[in-house]
Amino acid sequence: MTRAIVIGAGMTGLSTAWFLQEYGYEVEVLDKIGVAGGSSWGNAGWLAPGKTIPLSNSSLWAYGPTALFDRNAALSVPVRIDPKLWAFCAQFMAHATQRAWDKTMAGLTPADMASLAAFDELEEGGVASKSYRAPYIIGFESENQAKGFLKEVDGAVRHGQEIPFHPVSLEEAREHAPMLTDKVKAIYKMEGQRFIEPGPYCQAIADSFTSRGGTITTGVEVTKVTSTRKPAVQLSTGEWKPADVVVVATGAWMPDLARELGVNTMVQAGRGYSFSVETEKTPECPVYLPEQKIACTPYQGRLRVAGTMEFRGPDESFQPGRVASMIHATAPMFRGINWDDRQDEWVGSRPVTPDGLPLVGATKAPNVYTNGGHGMWGIILGPLSGKMLAKQIATGEIDRTIAPFDPLRSRFAGL
Repeated sequence: MTRAIVIGAGMTGLSTAWFLQEYGYEVEVLDKIGVAGGSSWGNAGWLAPGKTIPLSNSSLWAYGPTALFDRNAALSVPVRIDPKLWAFCAQFMAHATQRAWDKTMAGLTPADMASLAAFDELEEGGVASKSYRAPYIIGFESENQAKGFLKEVDGAVRHGQEIPFHPVSLEEAREHAPMLTDKVKAIYKMEGQRFIEPGPYCQAIADSFTSRGGTITTGVEVTKVTSTRKPAVQLSTGEWKPADVVVVATGAWMPDLARELGVNTMVQAGRGYSFSVETEKTPECPVYLPEQKIACTPYQGRLRVAGTMEFRGPDESFQPGRVASMIHATAPMFRGINWDDRQDEWVGSRPVTPDGLPLVGATKAPNVYTNGGHGMWGIILGPLSGKMLAKQIATGEIDRTIAPFDPLRSRFAGL
């Protein structure tokens, strides 16, 4: 039996491992923490093709000074001497044009449109968790605030997506999200989306994977990947593990291993924060506040509140001020919440590329592949990326949904 090693036990790595089993591979997953130990645990769990769009856009040119000098801003960049960070920011801003946005959106759209079917395949194949079909409620303080979001939706539709989307009254919105206050004046309802509880969902994939003979080894750190006669990975203990195929799916830590494999696209940790609170009546669907950059999701009888994009190192410490900023931005929009009763405070490092496209495919090293760099969209695109990368590994065929994600592409390809 052909042996594969997948490095990383997040949504992307676990999905890759599960779909490799579909092709008959013997698979071992290695992770230094555990299942969903990185950015796969505390995120909002959104499966929203209509919102899976490029992160960098032309509005950043006006927002840039705020990101640098307002510590409470949703997008935060620390002012310090950090050549790698500023090199990434320069490339990220270079893609903040309408032309670059359209090019990235064209690359994402085929994957967006196929993403939900991959969840169906997992669930029908024995993954004992569920993706919940629900509308999304999107709220603003005014119609003027909604203009940027409406432009994004129009852009996704222009590139081929079908997004059922219409305005609703506050009364109708409260049927789904009763915590909305009168301060929410302009409200839209987006249909055709889903959500999951991401940590439990990843654990369900892991359980299905191991029940089919797969192995997950945690508490081990891979320090090197080589491929001469055949691939092998070296652990921090010095031990070497050989394989026929290796997949690097380590999220924001991918450059540590992938740079030597010819993957030159930068990957920056875009750290997101979340916590959960109790509400008087739990909403039945996700709620999004675009102006505040706050995404909320029902989570185990509570409300998970997620937000911010903080460009820092992936291993830097939790910044309590980010949670305080999220509460300050959100509290006027919601009622019936005790903001002091917080649980599950979390920070996770999402792997952001300058052009907004993931890194999925073969590296320069024979039989070594990457699957990562999805930015905020690793949860929704992880299963599809895993499925299509497994197909590429097993058959040599590169599916159209991941063809734009070539990890060996030029860092200037999207400009």
